[in-house]
Amino acid sequence: MAGIIVVFDFDKTIIDCDSDNWVVDELGFTDLFNQLFPTMPWNSLMDRMMKELHEHGKTMEEIVEVLKRTPIHPRVVPAIKAAHALGCELRIISDANTFFIETILEHLGLREYFSQINTNPSFVDEEGRLRIFPFHDFRNSSHGCPRCPPNMCKSQIIEKIQAAISTEGKKKRMIYLGDGAGDYCPSLKLNEGDFVMPRKNFPVWDLICQNPMLIKAKIHEWSDGAELEKILLSLIETISMQEKASLLAADYNLASVSVPPPALPKAFQVPV
Repeated sequence: MAGIIVVFDFDKTIIDCDSDNWVVDELGFTDLFNQLFPTMPWNSLMDRMMKELHEHGKTMEEIVEVLKRTPIHPRVVPAIKAAHALGCELRIISDANTFFIETILEHLGLREYFSQINTNPSFVDEEGRLRIFPFHDFRNSSHGCPRCPPNMCKSQIIEKIQAAISTEGKKKRMIYLGDGAGDYCPSLKLNEGDFVMPRKNFPVWDLICQNPMLIKAKIHEWSDGAELEKILLSLIETISMQEKASLLAADYNLASVSVPPPALPKAFQVPV
């Protein structure tokens, strides 16, 4: 099953909330967040909120404890482990940040299952404050995509994955799971033979429903962690069966070409 790459969004896909809002709300800073929200991009706002938390005496230990309480559907962890056990390569593309994602994954025992995490970089500085930076430095240049927030265009990450696959010369198929408006752009970049799993009645689902014909991948919606698990593992099984059938057909064709036909008997010479 090395031919399958499963790409997950994080917020409201792996976990059942927005990790940024979860931390802000749980630590009691919702009002300040809402006050500042109209004044700056989301990514910049979260860096500012970490500054406010630090200045109000909130420690990294308190943030970690909040992250460990992040709600998640009980079937999501088994689904991820099962997909990995079946040989899929698992990746994350998220507009959250490195610290939040890795803290939650490590708490759930899932960090080792993901080969790559593409998200906004973050680190704890010498003062003990969490700093959050944009994945794409929009202050210096634009990524050029009008659909996406200034700090990240997920489709450009998908294109890099596709380019790497092409360079390797291997045929791989992709399953993409997401919920937000930012997951629509990468859905448009998926190829025929790929699958997109939008969360039903969430922004990406609404955008896809406006014109499903724009999506070349097959669409399989899901509502909660139980459906995520059922549909994801079903798609992996479907791809696996198709791969096996293709290999059997290739082996049969090769055998047909390599085995020479039996020699015809020599013609009987009739004496004249």
